[in-house]
Formats: sequence, structure tokens, C-alpha cells
Amino acid sequence: MDERILLAHGSGGTLTHRLLREIVFPAFSNHVLDKCEDAAVVPLRGKCAFTTDSFVIQPLFFPGGDIGKLAVCGTVNDLAVMGARPAYMTAACIIEEGLRTAVFRKIVGSIAKAAKDAGVLIAGGDMKVVEKGACDKIFINTTGIGTITEGIRVSADNARPGDHVIINGTIGDHGAAVMSARKDYKLRSSIRSDCASLNGLIERLLNTVPRIRVMRDPTRGGVATTLKEIAVQSNVEITIEEDALPVTGPVRGFCEILGVDPLYMANEGKVLVFAPEEDARRVVSTMRKHALGRNAAVIGRVTRRCSSSDTPQVLLHTSIGSMRIIDMLSGEQLPRIC
Repeated sequence: MDERILLAHGSGGTLTHRLLREIVFPAFSNHVLDKCEDAAVVPLRGKCAFTTDSFVIQPLFFPGGDIGKLAVCGTVNDLAVMGARPAYMTAACIIEEGLRTAVFRKIVGSIAKAAKDAGVLIAGGDMKVVEKGACDKIFINTTGIGTITEGIRVSADNARPGDHVIINGTIGDHGAAVMSARKDYKLRSSIRSDCASLNGLIERLLNTVPRIRVMRDPTRGGVATTLKEIAVQSNVEITIEEDALPVTGPVRGFCEILGVDPLYMANEGKVLVFAPEEDARRVVSTMRKHALGRNAAVIGRVTRRCSSSDTPQVLLHTSIGSMRIIDMLSGEQLPRIC
């Protein structure tokens, strides 16, 4: 096989089929994809969740993951936080000519492994090759679909006064890992991305605590932006405790050096859960029994419903006793984080 991807690999002809036959199909082989139809035919019952996403992260490989693993985990998590059981997904690659085939093979392998680990079938995909400079090495677009069990209703507009806000672990790991991997920062650290598929943890949570009201994964914009979105959609005020926020020492130090706030750093393996006060302890206990929830913590609560004249707010009770308003991320703290 050629050492690098050529424009001819995207022509739909001999080289395209060779690339698919030698790299893609062996990695993704399953009873749906192997039919090689123009569209996948899959069995689904009841209510479904459906999502699409694109991944343009730079660099392609970072401590704890790569663009392939990220594409699967990001898609799976968007379904899982809606209470869905992810079932099928597609992966479409836009490749810049000149990309080494070894790099493409490694990314495809990561997609295949992450999908297998999450229990999701790659049901279809696409591949296009563009001229040098038309994209940056490789971009991946995904679509995912999953089924929702009868009776489950989680939504960002469902938070209620008294609900506790819980997260399954430390924040800011993904953003710090990607930032440290970029050449322009020239920083070395032991920080690894938290990139992971959360559907196993979330399914266990919903089976144990079916009254969970809200679940969201705080990716771009971090915990702060996600909480603000929930506050607006549910028309409530949320107060979080600075001392309760789980942040590792390396991430905290990293943020202090660069002058960034871990609350706004991206995460790729975290879920924010809103549950009634009486269920909060059970949520934390269930999370801590799972590998992806060992550092679970209650970080705040919904304090009140806002009146028609109020603006829904997120407030941070700081370690020195003051209150700080937490708003959405303004501008771009770190571009191409996912």
C-alpha cells in the first residue's frame, strides 16, 4: 500500500476499494456493515435518541486518546446522557492528501476498539480525500443512534429546586492534556485525557436511581458553561461549592501556570447529574463502584426557581466565603479541543 494517502484514494475507484479492503473493513467488520449497502438497515424498537458530531482535534494523538477514540466516546456519551443505550454509529473521514497510511490505520484501529468497548456497531461510514491544505490531516464526522427504555426521561429542562448536582470525577483533564500536547505550549506533564465512553456507568446509574432528572456531559466550555445552559433551560439558580470541585493537583497547577480556570476546561469522560436530594447519596455510591466514577462528588445544588423577571444564574461559593457569578465561556479558551 502507498505510504501516504493520495487524492486518488478518494476517487471511489481501485485505490479507494483497496484502502477500504485493507484497513477499514477488517477493523469494523460486522453483520450490518459487511453488506456494503448504500444505507444500513437496523432493527430499533420504541423511542430513540439520535445525534451527530464532528471531530477536528489538534493534535490527532494526545495523552489518553486520539481523534478516533474521541469520535466514538463523544458520540456515545451524547446518546447516553439522554438516557439512551447507544446501538449504532457511522464514521465519515475527510482526509488531507499526504496523510500517512500508518496514521490512518492507527486511527481506524482506535475507532474500532472504542466502539467494541462501548458495545456499539459501526454501521456505516464514508471517506473523502481533499487537496493538501484543504483540511488539517483528518476530520471525522459521526452519527449515533440509541434506544431509550420506557419510563426514562432526562432533560436539561428538568432541574428542580433542591436537586443535588453530582459529577463522576475530576474536571479539566481533557483540556489540560490536549493543551500540554500542543507544540506551542512546550509543556510536559503527567496529565492524561479522561476520554471514555460513559454508557456503562450511566446505564448502571439509571437502573439504580431511576429518578435522575438531568444528565449532561461537560465537553467544550467545561462544567461552567454546561451548568449555565442547564440553569437557563430549567429556569433555575444553581450554586456550586469551590471546595467540592474535584480537580487533580497536576491539572490545578497547570491551570495556575497558564492562568486558565478548570471550570471552563473541556472534559470527555465526565457526566453532570441532577438528582433529588434524597437520591444524591445513592448516585454517588453507585458512581464510586464503577471505574469511571471513583472520584464522584456532590458539587452543588439547585437553590431556587427563577421568576419571570430573574435571569437564571450559576453561583460559585468560593473557598474564602464569597459568591462569584459563573457565566458561559466567552470567546475561545482553546480551539479545536474535540
